[in-house]
Amino acid sequence: MATERLSLLPDGRVTYGLRHPWRDGTTHVVFEPLDLVARLAALVPPPRVHLVRYHGILAPAAQARSAVVPVPQGPAPEPRAHAGCAAEPARPPRPRPRNYTWAELMRRVFEVDVLACPRCAGQMRILAAIHSTEAIRAILECLGLPRAPPIAPALELFEEPETQPW
Repeated sequence: MATERLSLLPDGRVTYGLRHPWRDGTTHVVFEPLDLVARLAALVPPPRVHLVRYHGILAPAAQARSAVVPVPQGPAPEPRAHAGCAAEPARPPRPRPRNYTWAELMRRVFEVDVLACPRCAGQMRILAAIHSTEAIRAILECLGLPRAPPIAPALELFEEPETQPW
């Protein structure tokens, strides 16, 4: 919307001059102020919505999309194996999964590769995911590691006023 073509009429209505006349010869459109704001508000996209939509072969679920959209490829560093780390040989890149793994999300958000071995930079594997609190507590106690502190009781912010005999 060009603000140069927007003007206020003496009766409080708003007029907008069109860039090209319509077929019926209309050159200006007149709105009530609230009506104009309502029409402009309808053009504002909702928050967190993509503004670019792809259709046809570029659509996300198109069957032939992989034939036209390039897959980023780059040389991966060769991992060096050492004792205690199962470094795996480099594999060809797989297509990006629809949902990211936990490690990929950590890398994208915090720029930290949580599965990189700190000694040889090789790729580590997740051997197990332990969810049981009893098992976690037993493992931490066996390793001599501190566990999470217990949750403290809520503080009383307001005390009962003392009753004073007057």
